[in-house]
Amino acid sequence: MRVLKYAVMTMIAGATANTIAAEGMIEVQSAYGVKETITRFETAARERNLSIFLRVDHAAGAQKIGKSLRPTELLIFGNPQGGTPLMECAQTAGIDLPLKALAWEDASGQVWLGYNDPHHLVMRHGAKECGQIAQGLRKALDGMASVATK
Repeated sequence: MRVLKYAVMTMIAGATANTIAAEGMIEVQSAYGVKETITRFETAARERNLSIFLRVDHAAGAQKIGKSLRPTELLIFGNPQGGTPLMECAQTAGIDLPLKALAWEDASGQVWLGYNDPHHLVMRHGAKECGQIAQGLRKALDGMASVATK
C-alpha cells in the first residue's frame, strides 16, 4: 500500500523514474556502470552550480574491513539556494540536507541511481506549504538523473 501511495504521488508529480522501492526514494535504471553513473551525476550537479560535499565509495569501505559489497557510491551535494527555502518551511528538513544520490549495482548486475523525492521530504517534515519548492527540486534532480543514466 505504501509503495502504491508513493507511486501515485510520483505519477501526479510528473515522475520519470522507473521505480520507487524504498519509501520516498526514486530509482532510475542506468545505462552505465556505478562509477560512470555517479560521475555523470556529479558533472550535471556541478554544471548547475551545486557544491559537491562528499563522494563515498561504500564498496571500497567494505573492502577495508574484509567484506565484499557490490559497487555502491554515494554523492552528497547541494546549494543553500535550494535547501534554505525548504528549511524555512520546516527547519527539521536539515537532517535530509544536503541532498544525496546513490548509484549501486543490484544482484543481477543492473545499475541504479536513487535519490530522495523532495515531495516525500516535504511530507516527512510537515511542510505541505513547500510544495512548489519541492517541485523545483524534483525537476532539477530528475534532470540530473536523466543526464547521469541515459
